[in-house]
Amino acid sequence: MWGLAEIMLNHLLRIKANIALDKIHQLQKAETAGPNQGLASCASKYNTILTIDIPKANAAFQKGDRKGAEDGANAAANEASTCETDFPRHLTVENTNMHGVAANAAAIIRNLHDRR
Repeated sequence: MWGLAEIMLNHLLRIKANIALDKIHQLQKAETAGPNQGLASCASKYNTILTIDIPKANAAFQKGDRKGAEDGANAAANEASTCETDFPRHLTVENTNMHGVAANAAAIIRNLHDRR
C-alpha cells in the first residue's frame, strides 16, 4: 500500500491537475469574459494543487509524516470541490476526478497511518 500511496501522490494527482488546467485553458480561449473569471479562479486552485498541495503532501510522505501527507491530499480534494462550487458544470468531470483521486490518496495514507 505504501507504493500505491506514493504513486497517487507523485503521479495521479499531478496528472489530474494538469488535465484540468488543460481544459481550463481551452475554455478560456473559447468563452466570454463572464466565465473567464470563474475559470481564472479554478486555474488558481489547480495551480495551488500543483505548486503547494502536491509538493507538501509528497515532502510529508517522504519524511514519514503521514498526517501531513493526508492533509496535503485533502487540500487538493478541497481545491477541486471549491472549483466546482465556484464554477459549476464546466469542469465537473475534471473536478470530480481530481477530488476522487485526492480523497482516495488521503484515505490510503490515513489507513497506513492507522496501521502503525
